Amino acid sequence: MMEIPKIVGAGLIVIGAGMGIGRIGGSAMDAIARQPEASGKIQTAMLIAAALIEGIGFAALFAS
Repeated sequence: MMEIPKIVGAGLIVIGAGMGIGRIGGSAMDAIARQPEASGKIQTAMLIAAALIEGIGFAALFAS
């Protein structure tokens, strides 16, 4: 019976991390469409932010 809250919590963590990474990717594509000359800087910032979100998601999964 105590497993159900852990499973639900893990699911919410994964969904939240996926939504965050998706939002970063979408915003980066919009920014690159507006300023193609800055695509390198935008991609670098996007990858760093996505990696940080993914790391926080993994830490939260191990904590639950």
